Amino acid sequence: MIYIGLTGWGDHPDVYSPTSKKNEKLIDYSSHFPIVELDASFYAIQPERNIRKWIDETPDNFKFIVKAYQGMTGHQRGKLLYDTAEEMFQLFKLSIEPMRAAGKLSMILVQFPPWFDCKRENVEQIRYIRRQLEGYDVAIEFRHQSWYDSPMQEKTLSFLKDLDFIHTVCDEPQAGEGSVPLIAKTTRNDKVFIRLHGRNVNGWRNTTGDNEAWRRVRYLYNYSDSELMEIRQVVHQLKNESKDVFVIFNNNSGGHAAENAKRFQKMMGINFQSLAPKQLDFFEEE
Repeated sequence: MIYIGLTGWGDHPDVYSPTSKKNEKLIDYSSHFPIVELDASFYAIQPERNIRKWIDETPDNFKFIVKAYQGMTGHQRGKLLYDTAEEMFQLFKLSIEPMRAAGKLSMILVQFPPWFDCKRENVEQIRYIRRQLEGYDVAIEFRHQSWYDSPMQEKTLSFLKDLDFIHTVCDEPQAGEGSVPLIAKTTRNDKVFIRLHGRNVNGWRNTTGDNEAWRRVRYLYNYSDSELMEIRQVVHQLKNESKDVFVIFNNNSGGHAAENAKRFQKMMGINFQSLAPKQLDFFEEE
């Protein structure tokens, strides 16, 4: 199956019903898409009450891709908020266990920062993460070009395959070593993950030092039809190699993700079934 969704559900006004309350955004979202990337888990390990609320608000067949906490991926520099790394991983797993028990956890996304380059100590860190997340479906996303440089590309993919990781295929601006090329290859025959970040080369790198302003423009991009057709070809290629393909649009700095995902869904000829009953097609021309 091909799953299409967005990063988060809190900032996509096109999918919300005019009569809905602010706390019903996930309910509205799940009437349009069968999967979402949970990004709140990157900023903080979520309390169980939040996880259970999100489980209850979504249809039985709805899935979550849970983004790993930033302390687990090396984004959080300095002293950890936990006594040990093992404690941090354990609390993260306890947090998402209700989601896994409900059959709604599709995978954990481990996205490494741009400075996480291909060297021995980082390879060992990935092995450590695999041990800590044993038994979970885990997708790995790199942001440093060295993992895909020749001759490292095949070694990287073989390494991920040997550790049973899901390869994250990225479409993103090609802006130097802090970005990766689109490598349409799978490492498992059941799941592959595609994240679409847009192609805003000028906004990809933080050249001003202003993190707040940078976040507002980094994913500012509106995919054209021809670009989405390129992605369509990639998805079809990956579908021949993997049972399920998960496609997440992350280009929402300007609010384009929902429309792009809906347009892509039509290009793919996909009609998702068993969504929440509140669905309204806001994207049809009148």
